[in-house]
Amino acid sequence: MTAVMVRSDLPGKLHEGKVRELYDLGDDRLLMVATDRVSTYDVVMPTPVPRKGEVLTRLSAHWFDRTADVVPNHMISVVEAGETLNLGGTSVNAGEAGLAGRSMIVRKAEPILVECVVRGYITGSGWSEYRQSGSVCGIVLPEGLVESQMLPDPIFTPTTKAETGHDMPMTFEEVIDLVGEETANVIKLRSLALYRYAAGVAEERGIIIADTKFEFGVIDGEITLIDEALTPDSSRFWPMAGYEAGHGQPSFDKQYVRDWASDTGWNREPPAPELPPEVVEASSERYTEAYRLITGDPLPDAS
Repeated sequence: MTAVMVRSDLPGKLHEGKVRELYDLGDDRLLMVATDRVSTYDVVMPTPVPRKGEVLTRLSAHWFDRTADVVPNHMISVVEAGETLNLGGTSVNAGEAGLAGRSMIVRKAEPILVECVVRGYITGSGWSEYRQSGSVCGIVLPEGLVESQMLPDPIFTPTTKAETGHDMPMTFEEVIDLVGEETANVIKLRSLALYRYAAGVAEERGIIIADTKFEFGVIDGEITLIDEALTPDSSRFWPMAGYEAGHGQPSFDKQYVRDWASDTGWNREPPAPELPPEVVEASSERYTEAYRLITGDPLPDAS
């Protein structure tokens, strides 16, 4: 098993986000490293979750492969043990640096600054907004929906893409104002197409994708799927067995950590509380189980 990675700290780092770190490989390529950090309510928790970064990278790669005929994506390859990378002019052995399995070489893109959320079920912040207003992101929904109920059709409920702090809900009209009508329509249609395809595939594996988030960028003039795809960080995965609308659902995603953090009474502002060992272990198991259920294979050992 690969060691836990909180931070990569290698030469030539371009950017450090809540979970991922970027390095420039030249030739319009980036190295995208998924650490084991976990972000809850837009705050990075002080305790890492083992193997989380591997799940994010390998599951994204699984979906990038499966959906390439639906929407183009930025993936070139997953970095494996034995590869050597040039980072900031320094030759780095991927296995020795802990990059194997958790890192992906991708094409550079010009990001479109919209978080493209698609909801197939009413839950989470969408459920909270619906209870208050009967709508989500300006989309009026039928009366009488209950928590976790399947929506008549998936809905596109975008948010802002905040570098720090909280992403804020947007109406589709606000997306048009931000990126233009043509781009807004493309990212909406591609988000819905990806969700419908993935939801059908996951259903065959006994998994409900309640909602998910996509990000897009422009590569060679083409609107392209970037960042991650259909992972436990960007999606809610529920087991179909035992599903019943009207209450919250068990899940294979980071909702478990969110729920634990909320139960502590934490105010969702830094500093976040340390995760106890049993929460770390249970969270790691949920991530690896999500990978197994969706792909049909155990998470490979990257060592």
